[in-house]
Amino acid sequence: MFGIIRPCRHRLSERLQASWMAHLCGLCLALRDDHGQLARTATNYDGLIISVLVEAQAAAENGTGRRTAGPCPLRGMRTASVARGEGARLAAAVSLALASVKIRDHVEDRDGVFARRSVAAGARAVTRRWDRKSAGSASVVGFDTAVLLDAASRQSELERALPAGGSLLLVTEPTETATAAAFAHTAALAGRPGNAAPLAEAGRLFGRLAHLLDAAEDQAADAASGAWNPLTATGTDRAEAERLCRDAVHGIRLALRDVELTDRTLVHVLLAHETERAVERVFGRAGHTACRVKAADGTALTAVDGTPLTTVDGTPRAANPYQAPPRHDPDQPPPQGPGAPVPPWVPQGPGFTPPGAPPPNRRNLLAGCAAWALMGCTCQLLCCEHDHPFTGERREGFCARNDCCDCGNCCDACQCCGEGSDCCSGCCDCGDCSCGCDC
Repeated sequence: MFGIIRPCRHRLSERLQASWMAHLCGLCLALRDDHGQLARTATNYDGLIISVLVEAQAAAENGTGRRTAGPCPLRGMRTASVARGEGARLAAAVSLALASVKIRDHVEDRDGVFARRSVAAGARAVTRRWDRKSAGSASVVGFDTAVLLDAASRQSELERALPAGGSLLLVTEPTETATAAAFAHTAALAGRPGNAAPLAEAGRLFGRLAHLLDAAEDQAADAASGAWNPLTATGTDRAEAERLCRDAVHGIRLALRDVELTDRTLVHVLLAHETERAVERVFGRAGHTACRVKAADGTALTAVDGTPLTTVDGTPRAANPYQAPPRHDPDQPPPQGPGAPVPPWVPQGPGFTPPGAPPPNRRNLLAGCAAWALMGCTCQLLCCEHDHPFTGERREGFCARNDCCDCGNCCDACQCCGEGSDCCSGCCDCGDCSCGCDC
């Protein structure tokens, strides 16, 4: 359960991004509070789905599921509203148990630095401590992490006993069982026992998806290193693996129909949209034509909303909104006055000063270097919007400017709900739509 869900800030509205960060920070702080600073390394995107599910099922109680956290370097030394309560604690316990299993697998496989005896011995001590800690904190919220550890143990036994050409779904069964138990327990914490069965089904399919995507992603590397891989061991080709993954995504959507949620938006984005994007990230896109249709005469290409499309490498795409602006017409005098609109041929954006505007205040070299060092130490230059240390201009963080989130073209073919559906017609802000369709 590591690395499947990777939501991009371009696909989340401001509200959903704030909610997502609240759960991420809440998971990190719950790990710190219950298990110590080292346990914060177990923070992961997939684990916080547990916290999101608990909150989405709980009745709205005037923000009692949030608290204000102190400044953090990864937030540019800013305070933030973060998730708290039983959902965050369950997510922390599950994440820590799974991190323990992952480290133990690396030790058994002698991967990288874990091949060294001293490192392996220290890692084993950490996994034993994390097993005890996660079991203790999970028992407080009524969950037994033994189901996770037993699944990991059965996984190793299945891999050793699997005959050549055996069933691939037999290999994924322990992971499915573990994630089904974790998802189902969120219904108990939220006081909605009727949600347990559909959430268990969604969790089972999410576990299958996680296992298969990890196997497909690592198949080439495993073949090069001689490591065991379920696709290779069972003789399953990538086409069949992709079919199973896409069926799992569809099954998750069907299961979510039967889950009673107070606010289903973020759950829908993570478990319906982002799981599909995870499949596309590993296997490529297949059959996404809902946002791209031809005109009746077969010549013009238009999007569902009528926006003209261009062709890039044989693939129709929406016209680039940042294409070159029109050239200056010498017969047209430029607008005058301080409040006049800026002509389209005048460069705009960060680094350009609008005509007639005073230049930004610049720090001298010494003050600018001091501000740069402070902002670098607090991660503001990397992670947050900030004022440029020398010019004072408002800038995005380095990761945002360089698309470290690897979201690709966020506005291309965002339809998630089947051919012809318009539940996500506002592509760039589809995360915040009501998504009332039966996805």
